[in-house]
Amino acid sequence: MRAVVQRVSGARVRAGERVVGAIGAGLLVLVSVGTDDDARDARVMAERVARLRIFADERGLMNRCVLETGGAVLLVSQFTLHGDARHGRRPSFIAAAKEPQARSLYELTGRTLEASAVPVAYGEFGAQMEVELINTGPVTILLDTKRVF
Repeated sequence: MRAVVQRVSGARVRAGERVVGAIGAGLLVLVSVGTDDDARDARVMAERVARLRIFADERGLMNRCVLETGGAVLLVSQFTLHGDARHGRRPSFIAAAKEPQARSLYELTGRTLEASAVPVAYGEFGAQMEVELINTGPVTILLDTKRVF
């Protein structure tokens, strides 16, 4: 699994005219499931997101995680993170998982975060969405359960 994690003071996602998920301070997590991912990857990703120390402590150093700050996670599925644009001008998405695997592991990631006491709001899986965020810092971190980066 791959994720782009952004520290935010607020974020929301719309599908059509509806706001389907919104949070205040916390993390916007864009997540993509790969064809070679399984339940272990979903659990590892959730653990890494919950414990990622990118919030300031009392000295202003990035030593606190979303669990310690009482923040929330807005989890949005984004298969294009598995896009391969190394050849030509049109990315290949062959490494991105399809239904039902992608939905199942996306949802397991969210449930695992919730079980860790992190409040989770969701995008709408498979929908065309508009994501709004206020990235604080800015802080943006890339995660990959296969440790590609």
